[in-house]
Amino acid sequence: MSVQIGFVVGAFLSALFNVADVWPSRLVFALGAISSHWQILAFSPLRITILCIMSDQLTTMVAPVPARHLAWQVGVATLGRLFLNISRRFPYPFAPALSRGLGVPLIAITSLIAVNQVTGILSPLFGPLSDRWGGYRIMMLVGLGLLTAGMLAGGLLPFYGVLLVALFLAGLGKSIFDPALQAYVGERVPYRRRGLVIGMIEFSWAGSSLIGIPLIGLLIDRLGWQAPFFVLGGLGLLSVAGLGLVIPPDGHRPAEAGPGIGFQTAWNRLRREPAALGGIGFSFLASIANDNLFVVYGVWLEEAFLLSVIVLGMATTVIGVAELLGETLTASIADRLGLKRATMIALTLSALSYALLPLIGRTLPLALMGLFITFLTFEFTIVTSLSLFTEVLPGARATMMSAFLAAASMGRVVGALVGGPVWLAGGLMATGFVSAAISGLALICLLWGLWNWHDQEDQVNWPK
Repeated sequence: MSVQIGFVVGAFLSALFNVADVWPSRLVFALGAISSHWQILAFSPLRITILCIMSDQLTTMVAPVPARHLAWQVGVATLGRLFLNISRRFPYPFAPALSRGLGVPLIAITSLIAVNQVTGILSPLFGPLSDRWGGYRIMMLVGLGLLTAGMLAGGLLPFYGVLLVALFLAGLGKSIFDPALQAYVGERVPYRRRGLVIGMIEFSWAGSSLIGIPLIGLLIDRLGWQAPFFVLGGLGLLSVAGLGLVIPPDGHRPAEAGPGIGFQTAWNRLRREPAALGGIGFSFLASIANDNLFVVYGVWLEEAFLLSVIVLGMATTVIGVAELLGETLTASIADRLGLKRATMIALTLSALSYALLPLIGRTLPLALMGLFITFLTFEFTIVTSLSLFTEVLPGARATMMSAFLAAASMGRVVGALVGGPVWLAGGLMATGFVSAAISGLALICLLWGLWNWHDQEDQVNWPK
């Protein structure tokens, strides 16, 4: 399954990288072809050729890397990111199984999860190193290496302390890998295709819940709680080997990237750039708003509609599908709308969805529909903004993205802390109002930061 997914991602990106002026209808056709015939596409050069000739001209890549090679590089990296995301997310639903397996209280496992989340705050320590060395490949390999070491240790040594270190290493690996991958894409993919490629990469986030979590559950049920650690460790090792093969050493950086910059220089550049500061504030506040709801939506559904655990699991599936659709929207329409404009529209819709959720969530179908819209608009906002902010500091992309992601991690921590008290104070009405108000503040940060910043949207001449 994982190998097939990798072939699909690589083949799809390979086709799309060679399309310069894809009309939205053509892109929808391409997505439909993949969803209907993905097994054929994975091994069919003819189908790739059909997708490629839908264009009138080829894209000129920023980096001196053949388009198809770059597509496979991004495809393999996306697969590695899928495994990192699964390692980040699977302890949440399977905390009871881990608790029973280790013979520790459930609260001890939730502490492990908190440690895993806190690693996101450490990412700014590594972003400037990538910019200084030009070592995006190196940092991605380090991230996957930490995943491999952590997961294999957790499987081989089933002790609480070892599991603590294992999840810390996996979380740290993701915090190192993600900014490096986004900076790599920002350096080599033209801005006019940035939303498409970042959106495709972010499929690995939705895939971790829609594909990864069910498979982890099957492994635990059939082989025991240690099985996922062995499997993820092995897949991480394969990802290290695959990424090392498809991405050449960073000595072949594009000339446009310029020489590496120092740690202090990178941070000084970030502090002097209003667009960067506005993006960090936006990331922090938008994440608070979402986690303020995320930590209590299960309590709301359970109390309001007397749901069982099975139905609550279905609600989680609704959120996973919403995330997938949000990423698809970024991949399909964000570039055409313009990344800055699309981010602002999506954030406005996200704020409205928080405010309307308490009003429309009177019945279970409407509540699930409201959650679907809320998480759809939030995912569209975040994924599109990731594409946008890869261009804010072209000379220090990894520094920018690591700060952006660290702000999001801190926002999630704050949102989780305030979500419970807000819920106890006023129920869903208070939760929705607070999330909407904080999203409004995030929009103000975004407008302030980007007011005098001009991207390349006006330079793109789309077919009519």
